[in-house]
Amino acid sequence: MNRTLPSLAAAASVILLIAGCSSAAPANTEPVKGGTLVYATGDAEPTCLDPHVGGNYPQALVATQYLESLVSKDADGEIIPWLASEWVEADDGLSWEFTLRDDVTFTDGTPLTSEAVAANVAHLQNPETGSSTGYLALQNVTGVEAVDDTTARITLSQPDSGLLDSLSQPWLAIESPTALQRPADENCESPVGTGPFVVTAWDRQQSITLERNDDYTSPPADADHEGAAYLESIEWRFLPDSASRYAALQSGTVDVIDNVQPDTIVAAEGEDAIEELNAPRPGASNRIELNSSKAPLDDALVREAFIRSANVDDSVTSLFFGTAERSYSALSSVEKFGISKPELFEYDQEAAAALLDEAGWTETDAEGYRVKNGERLELDFPVSTNQSIPAEVSLFEQLQSTAKEAGFKVNLEPLDLSSWYGALGENDYDLVSAPYTKVGADVLRILFDSEGTVPAPSGYFANHSQVKNPELDTLLRDANQASDDAERADLYAQAQDIILGGFYVLPLYDQQNHYLLRSDVKGLRAMPTVSTPTLYDAWLDR
Repeated sequence: MNRTLPSLAAAASVILLIAGCSSAAPANTEPVKGGTLVYATGDAEPTCLDPHVGGNYPQALVATQYLESLVSKDADGEIIPWLASEWVEADDGLSWEFTLRDDVTFTDGTPLTSEAVAANVAHLQNPETGSSTGYLALQNVTGVEAVDDTTARITLSQPDSGLLDSLSQPWLAIESPTALQRPADENCESPVGTGPFVVTAWDRQQSITLERNDDYTSPPADADHEGAAYLESIEWRFLPDSASRYAALQSGTVDVIDNVQPDTIVAAEGEDAIEELNAPRPGASNRIELNSSKAPLDDALVREAFIRSANVDDSVTSLFFGTAERSYSALSSVEKFGISKPELFEYDQEAAAALLDEAGWTETDAEGYRVKNGERLELDFPVSTNQSIPAEVSLFEQLQSTAKEAGFKVNLEPLDLSSWYGALGENDYDLVSAPYTKVGADVLRILFDSEGTVPAPSGYFANHSQVKNPELDTLLRDANQASDDAERADLYAQAQDIILGGFYVLPLYDQQNHYLLRSDVKGLRAMPTVSTPTLYDAWLDR
C-alpha cells in the first residue's frame, strides 16, 4: 500500500448532529484569530499528560491538542497523512517504511526525524514507561530502523493489518525524543509534541493551560486550514459534576463540555445558543464483560442465564431518551466488520430460570436468590464512577433488579478509578463494564485473545471476560495478519460468533461521545480516529 499527501481542501471529517445546523463558518465570514476557549471535561483527570503512560481516554482527550500521530483517518475511514507523508508495506508484510515530513519541529526545537520515531516506539515498549494501550497496539512490532533522516522502517514479527489504525491513535502519538529523556514525572507534567498547542501549566484538580504554538506547520491532511491555530489559548477545566458543567455552558462561563448526560442532551435541543457534536467511539461497544475464569460464570449456562435476565432494551429506552441505541455486537456500530446478534440477547426470565435449573441452581433462599451446595448465586460488579456516567450507573441498577427476578444477587460497588483498576488486577470481580477504544476490529484481539489475560507493563490487562479459547485465538491472529478485506470479514465474523455465542459479553450501546458547545464556537470537530475533539480549526465568533 502506498499513500501520498492529498490536498488540505479534502473534506473535513466532522460527525455532527446539531439540530439540522451546520458546523461550518457562516458564509463570507473569516475565522477570528485569538481568544481563549474554555473546555470543561467530566472525564477523570489524568494522572499523567503523556498518553504513552497507561493510555486511557481522558489522556487522549487533552493530548489531541498538543501531540500528533504518524497518520490519521478521514471521514470515510481511510488512512491519511499526518506526520508521515507516505508509507509502503513490504511484500512479505513484515515491515513498513514511513516517509516523514521534513518541515516539522517539536516545540522544544528538536527536529522530527526517523530517530524520533524509533525513540517513541522504544518508549512505548519499555516496561518502565508503564504503557497499556500503546504497548498492546505494538505487540507485533520488533523495532524501528532509521533508514535515513526522514525514512523510518518499522519491522514486525508477523504481518499486522491493524498497524496503520494503531498508529493513528493519540496513545501512540510522536513526542520529542529530547523530552522523553527527562525524568518521567517531568514528562508527565508537560509532554512535548509537534501539535498546535503547548502545555504551559497544570493546576491539579482545577485546569490545564494550553497556549498556541505559533510555529505550527503539520496539520493532518483533512484539516480546514494551514499554519497556526486560530485560538490563542485553551483552558481545560475539570468539572466532574454534570449539572455544574451544563450550568457553566448555559451561562457562557465555559464554551464546550463533554460527558453529557442524556437528559441534558434533550434539554439542550431547546437552547438556541447551544449545539451538539455526536461522535461515537470506534472499537468495542459499551458492554458488560462476564468473568469466565471463576465460578459461577465459568459455566456458560449461568452466563447465558444472567444475560437472559437483563432487560437492557427497556433500560436504554427509559434512561437514554433516544440518545443511544441498543447494541447487540461486541464492536461499535462504526466498525465495518462488526456483526449483530439480537437473538442472543432477548430478555426472557423463563429461559433464565430454565438455564439456572439446568446448571444445578435449583434451590432458592428466603430472599429469593438461587442457591447451590449452600452457596448463594452472587456476582460482584465493581463500577468506575469516573468512567460510567450516572445514566449508565442507573442502567446497572435496573439490570441488578431484573437479575434478582432470576435469582442473581448482583453486588454493585462504586469505586474511584484507582480502586477499580485494583479490583480488576486482583480478579475481584464477576461482572465489569470496562470501556476500550481502539481503531479497527483488531480491538477484538486485544480484548479476547488468551494473551490479553496477561497484564501489560502498566499492570492493566484487557481480556476482562478472561476467555481462553485456542480456536478464537487463531481466528483473531489470522484476521490480524490478513490483508484481504473479504477474508478479514469472514474471520472476524467467526470470531464474533464465538464471543457472542459463548455469552462472554452483554452488549449495551456504542461508547458515547456527546459534546455540547456554545453556538459561537466554530470549527470544532471530532477526530475520525478515536472521536476526540480537535481545537486546531476552532475559533470564537465573538
